[in-house]
Amino acid sequence: MAPDARSPLIVGSGIAGLYVALRAREEGLRPTVVTKSGLAESNTRYAQGGIAAALGPDDTTELHCKDTIRAGAGITDRHAAEVMASEAPRRIADLVRYGVPFDTIEGRIALGREGGHSRARIVHAGGDATGLQIEETLRARVLESGIEARERARLRALRVDPDGTVTAVLSRDDGSQVEEVSGRPVVLATGGTGSLYRQSSNPATATGEGVALAFRAGALITDMEFIQFHPTVFAKEGAPRFLITEALRGEGAVLRNHAGEQFLLRYHPDAELATRDVVSRAIHQEMRRTNEPFVYLDATRIPRDRMYVRFPSICRFLADHGLDPSADLIPVSPMAHYMIGGVTTDLDGRTSLRGLWACGEVASTGVHGANRLASNSLLEGVVFGERVARQLANPSPGSPRDAPRMQSLALAPGKGEDPREACFRDVGTLLWNDVGIVRENAGLQTAVGRLEEWRSRTDPASEVDLPNPSANAALTALLIAQSALAREESRGAHYRSDFPRPSPRWKYHQGLRRPAT
Repeated sequence: MAPDARSPLIVGSGIAGLYVALRAREEGLRPTVVTKSGLAESNTRYAQGGIAAALGPDDTTELHCKDTIRAGAGITDRHAAEVMASEAPRRIADLVRYGVPFDTIEGRIALGREGGHSRARIVHAGGDATGLQIEETLRARVLESGIEARERARLRALRVDPDGTVTAVLSRDDGSQVEEVSGRPVVLATGGTGSLYRQSSNPATATGEGVALAFRAGALITDMEFIQFHPTVFAKEGAPRFLITEALRGEGAVLRNHAGEQFLLRYHPDAELATRDVVSRAIHQEMRRTNEPFVYLDATRIPRDRMYVRFPSICRFLADHGLDPSADLIPVSPMAHYMIGGVTTDLDGRTSLRGLWACGEVASTGVHGANRLASNSLLEGVVFGERVARQLANPSPGSPRDAPRMQSLALAPGKGEDPREACFRDVGTLLWNDVGIVRENAGLQTAVGRLEEWRSRTDPASEVDLPNPSANAALTALLIAQSALAREESRGAHYRSDFPRPSPRWKYHQGLRRPAT
């Protein structure tokens, strides 16, 4: 590729990456989308819950902003929340323009309600297939527009040039055909880290490589301790992990223990409509109390015809596993779902490295605070993706953010081993056991020590060598564990049993950066 500052390299093919590519093309740029899997494979296609936007007659963007801030447990960036809520209706209009078939009632977009929202403001497509419909629509528009898409190509490294700009190192997924791409803006839209955990709702591609590579290059990383666990993932032995959207609870489904008791009111007055962190911890505690591996979601009170029209994907999946949600209880348990922190950006997607941008789940704008409000993730991808595309086309000075409390994490040379399967399996078990829904000092100390050992084994022996996926997995997991150990309080998605309450000393974001060499 010839150097061309008007030809951004977009890494990732979820909603954020595809949207940036389409908008960049409309702004007269020549983007290239790079994805380590197929163009259609990302976390986006598995998102059932929908997109939040204040579209109803009884709703306002101010209320949406207020709900977002309340869910964020005291550290949501207010300006970021205001931007996201206020721009949400226009981004929904953009998706309609691209052809996303949102569900309607009598010609108007249908709106549902989920936990943490004070109004019905969740927009769906295909009932519970919102992410799939968006992914398929945007992918088709990308292909139709002639945007270059390189599948099975992996970002291997980000290197800072002497002039301070970033060079991307790419290769085929098998490690062949290494290529350096310089002189082009690089947009990280690589998604989250969920599949690093042993129990996860995410596809196998969600390994957090974008965070690891940005950190290695010297970018600022924030809020990695805040990993959100989805409270209701299908938990039948031998069956695939399948997310059961919390929109079911918005329609009247309730959680029951093995004695048939509706138990959430014992843990929070909002019960089924409490935020995800509250519901996940309540289920976790109930499972420990009863010594059972799951609880039940009872959707039998939802009228059968509404259930099968509103949640067709879930009904098909359950039927394949011998269950009828109108008559049977659904076994569920919490699993790792969403990375709230990531590569630190301003509100236009700029990172701390010149020429490197980030948006979507890989980015940390501060908009989610310590706990993401349901259905704000797809929205985040298009709102901040729009702002990235506009800045790529018409650059302007950056918008500063408050400085986080800083840590540094040095990376000594490693041994260059690549035990991929063993490393991913061991990392997943360690994160689930010691850096999971409930954390405490001893387990976090153990996790940090073992992850540093695995990182030192798998990291390259020199700066010239390229890190392999195992090394990036160990590093990203280490960033999560190190951040969780440092934050000695409980806030949002981060819960410490040895520090069970929030502390005013920690009412801000926590940053990690690699020391300059």
